[in-house]
Amino acid sequence: MTEYGITTQGFVRKEFDTLLTEATARARAAFGPDIDLSATSPLMKIIQVTTAEHARQWRRLEDLYYAGFQSTAFGQDLDRLGEDIGVRRVHLSASGEVTITVRNPQPERVYVLPEGTVLVTAAPVKSFHTTAPVRLSATADTATVGARAFVAGAGGNVGAGEVIAIDPDYQAHYLNVVPPTSFAVTNPKNFTGGQAQEEDETYRGRLLGRSRTMWTPEAVRQAALDVPGVVDVLLSDPLGGVDVSQSYFGAFPFDQRLFSDERRIGEPYFFSVVVAHDFFRPWRTESSEVVTGLFEQVTEAIDRVRPVGIHPQVVEADHIEVGLRARLVTLPGYDAQVLVGTLIERLAADIGALALGRGVLFSQVMRALVEQPGVSDVQDLRLRRCPPAFGRITLGTVPFATEVVEAGPGENLSMGPTEIAVFSVDSVLLDLEVASR
Repeated sequence: MTEYGITTQGFVRKEFDTLLTEATARARAAFGPDIDLSATSPLMKIIQVTTAEHARQWRRLEDLYYAGFQSTAFGQDLDRLGEDIGVRRVHLSASGEVTITVRNPQPERVYVLPEGTVLVTAAPVKSFHTTAPVRLSATADTATVGARAFVAGAGGNVGAGEVIAIDPDYQAHYLNVVPPTSFAVTNPKNFTGGQAQEEDETYRGRLLGRSRTMWTPEAVRQAALDVPGVVDVLLSDPLGGVDVSQSYFGAFPFDQRLFSDERRIGEPYFFSVVVAHDFFRPWRTESSEVVTGLFEQVTEAIDRVRPVGIHPQVVEADHIEVGLRARLVTLPGYDAQVLVGTLIERLAADIGALALGRGVLFSQVMRALVEQPGVSDVQDLRLRRCPPAFGRITLGTVPFATEVVEAGPGENLSMGPTEIAVFSVDSVLLDLEVASR
């Protein structure tokens, strides 16, 4: 016999057909076997109407049951579960478009404003960043590009014309521009979307991944990942357990002391937190900058969950720019420029999903290329990467690790534990040659 309601397999609801069969059986038991229950009888119509209402009640009971679990709740029910553990649904960042114009440009010069260029409003200052690179010159002095607020929420929903300039500190540090050349910025339309909140599936993922412990490495990692702009986090706790790589391993009597060195009373204890982040967000906050750096945000978030006397050393991960060189053979009738643009967007999405220490696989890139409609063959595919940032040094006139590293045929790009692959659509490492059949 089928069980209904709450069972070991979850909630099993009664469907309309089952309820109708039970209702007609009760009617025959009450009024006798000769009662008219044909499709056109008045009693049958009444039974069908009431059974439809009972079926809706069973569906509602099923919804109420599954609303109590993070993996199955939706909407307000999911919000209530998040409030129980102190994790609220976050707002999205307002977005819109800005028009940037270069004034008094130098002849024959191209001004490149990278993705992530910081834009500001008048006081009280609100900061935004561009979502794509912009190239301006004397012959093309105006461009329109997407922009998004650094701080999520309705505060980023500024009106038309309120975004007025590139942040002066950003321009001084990152743009080689001297008077009389300058940039004019405006937003023709309102910025919108800041009042919206993250979708159920995104919110659900944060709830399911929430650490249920305090003062643990997992709690620290989760606190750092909750900071907007943080992509991945790696914790290093050399004295937190048995570590056979330490020089003092095995130097103590087995029955008297631990395998690893003990913390000395009165001395601070440090652990390392390696943070990979969106490249357009600044790592440090300068005294006059309008955007709070991720270093300060991560440090503040970790301070709320770390034990007293145990201090984090927050370190920026090595963001390794990657690219590729290949020759694409296309079928007749396909636009080469559109084809390359589509492939670059897919590669940016695939590589952008990689975590710390995850290498770029040759097979993954090859699959992305050959699966694109219009590509009939891929020849001489080579993956490329820049050297790590700490390797880009010079002693006198001798450069070290300044050349681009190109892998051999079929080779993957391996990443160290503190390295993360970054793919840029306008990277100098990207070289796609297109030929038609």
